[in-house]
Amino acid sequence: MAKTDEMVADVAGVAIAPAAPAVPRRRPRWPFTAVLATAVGVTLLLLPAGTAWLNDPAVQAWRTVCLAITVQALPFLLLGTALSGAINAFVPADLFTRVLPKRAALAVPVAGAAGAVLPGCECASVPVANSLIRRGVTPAAAFAFLLSAPAVNPVVLTATAVAFPGNPAMVVARLLASLATAAVMGWLWLWRGREEWLRPGARHAGHHVGHSRWREFLQGCRHDFLHAGGFLVLGAMAAATFNVMVPRSVLDAFSASPWLSVLFLAGLAVVLAVCSEADAFVAASLTGFSPTARLAFLVVGPMVDLKLIALQAGTFGRAFAWRFSTATTVVAIATSALIGGALL
Repeated sequence: MAKTDEMVADVAGVAIAPAAPAVPRRRPRWPFTAVLATAVGVTLLLLPAGTAWLNDPAVQAWRTVCLAITVQALPFLLLGTALSGAINAFVPADLFTRVLPKRAALAVPVAGAAGAVLPGCECASVPVANSLIRRGVTPAAAFAFLLSAPAVNPVVLTATAVAFPGNPAMVVARLLASLATAAVMGWLWLWRGREEWLRPGARHAGHHVGHSRWREFLQGCRHDFLHAGGFLVLGAMAAATFNVMVPRSVLDAFSASPWLSVLFLAGLAVVLAVCSEADAFVAASLTGFSPTARLAFLVVGPMVDLKLIALQAGTFGRAFAWRFSTATTVVAIATSALIGGALL
């Protein structure tokens, strides 16, 4: 019997397909942007104060705010990369597709509600959502999880209750507005989202037979942390710049108008980039603004801020990040205004 390029015959006469060639694994690499951002950020944060301009109060304040944002978010970024590595190495590839509803429209709200199980901030949700997509979860459901997890987990809701004592309506409003925004954005991705907006990552998805799971776990953690860490520093630098350059008088100018105050605090949440586990205390301190405006601050912040946009751009690509962040901001403001107007 003649052999062909497609198949060979065994001794029993049964046609079998030739084995697929092994695909060499790529070693994790630092992206150029992450290297540059990390190098610049660390240099500016750790420079000795021997030069005159470094002793300027504005520069010292910038360094303090940038370092505070980075240190505040770093533990949760570590948590997210650890969960991402664990999902990649230890969780069966078909687990999430079996647990979530088969219909994508139903999987979106279920994934949004599942965000309550991740006790972290937005820095942790990005690598986890990336791993979910690589394990076969529809991107719409993964994005709903990405948006809801930083805002509806028990730690954040408890912090909100402590920051607003005697005002349980604020906790309920934050929960409902965050879940509604996550679900709407998931459904919006099903309707208008395009796969080509997502940049494919370099790391493999799932455990390779014959390789150590612990080794894959460590490699996955290292790749995700080094990749996302540079973009975290980049976002922290941008947020620190805004904190230093915008005077307090600007805040007071917007507090008088109900609608302008909502838009202003939503924009402020984007640029301040406060961790979702601490933003309730910042919102509570903004006593000159209406409860609805402060709710917008609490809903928008964990879903769209400078460091999160940078993390999304580094993970999914810039084409995705600017479209998704813009749409999320609009939806979050609308849901905050509706639910805040009804409950607060």
